[in-house]
Amino acid sequence: MRIVIAAAAITGLLAGCAMMESMTGGGPTARATLEPTKDSGVKGTATFTQKGEKVQLAANINGLKPNQEHGFHIHEKGDCSSGDGMSAGGHFNPLGKPHAHPSTPDRHAGDLFALKADDYGNAALSIELDVITVSEGPTGIISRGLIVHAQPDDYKTQPTGNAGARVACGVIQKG
Repeated sequence: MRIVIAAAAITGLLAGCAMMESMTGGGPTARATLEPTKDSGVKGTATFTQKGEKVQLAANINGLKPNQEHGFHIHEKGDCSSGDGMSAGGHFNPLGKPHAHPSTPDRHAGDLFALKADDYGNAALSIELDVITVSEGPTGIISRGLIVHAQPDDYKTQPTGNAGARVACGVIQKG
């Protein structure tokens, strides 16, 4: 009888821990504050939360061209010092894959879904990603750049997606 009660108590405790983990987001988090590049008014925030093998991304961006898609990528360097975002380097691609749509398994780790601006130039994006981790390892995004582009990503042109100028830049930092 005592074993059954103890087992039930442990099961309840484990279930409570799992519930708390799902309520608090689970694993490690990282955050980027996107600031405008020169001659741009685009800014916003992005939060990355590790959830098992996946990463949840929640982004809110404003100052975009209304009713337009904008390319959105993780870049290799966490450096926004150049004023035009070029100091962030190319797309984050630790596995040496081609640029492609984020629903494609063979793609840059930094290829993200497009931001879709509303009538007021605001975009919100909440997606689950694979390939990347909220860490500093080979596929880790800590200390990488996060870039918003002026144009839509065509998901074909190598290696950039022909997404145009970089209109906002942020560094992904441990949260």
